[in-house]
Amino acid sequence: MLIGLTGGIGSGKSLAGDFFKSKNIDVIDADDLAHNALDREGEGYKKFLDIFGETFLDENSEIDRKALRKYIFQNPEMKNKLEEIVHPIVQNGILNFINNSNSIYRIIIVPLIAETNSSSFYDRVLAIDCKKEIQIERASKRDNSNEEQILKIIQSQASSEDRNKIANDVVENNDTKDEFLMNLEDIHKKYLILANND
Repeated sequence: MLIGLTGGIGSGKSLAGDFFKSKNIDVIDADDLAHNALDREGEGYKKFLDIFGETFLDENSEIDRKALRKYIFQNPEMKNKLEEIVHPIVQNGILNFINNSNSIYRIIIVPLIAETNSSSFYDRVLAIDCKKEIQIERASKRDNSNEEQILKIIQSQASSEDRNKIANDVVENNDTKDEFLMNLEDIHKKYLILANND
């Protein structure tokens, strides 16, 4: 059984992923695959330089992600160019993960399931939902970004209503970490039953 785990920035996707890993469930994060694709040793690094040049390289010849993110927000037409480099690498990584996974069910963390209309790829979609002000607080602490930058990212993503519409399961993450983990425990038990009945 393949689960697509989705949610907006700062919603708690990584924490949820860590929880499922602690239950011996195979988990992969599409954002990590995309990030690794553009590392200096990554598969997409050379293609990136061919298209974007060396403008975004730091003193270690690594891509300055913050500068690139800002540029992409200001030049949306370049987003497609970046996606043409990264998406095939991410897709290959996901297929390898699926083919090599042995856990009773598996999870792919994908922030943009609603935006890419890809919910049919998964047996179930699990959405992590939280209030916008909590998203902003968490993401700005974690990423060292200002509120305005986080808001722009939230506005570029699907609304929680749209995400929840495509989800089979929704877990709220507005309260304590313990409550969130208890709710995930319930979901895990449900998935074990569903996977065993497959």
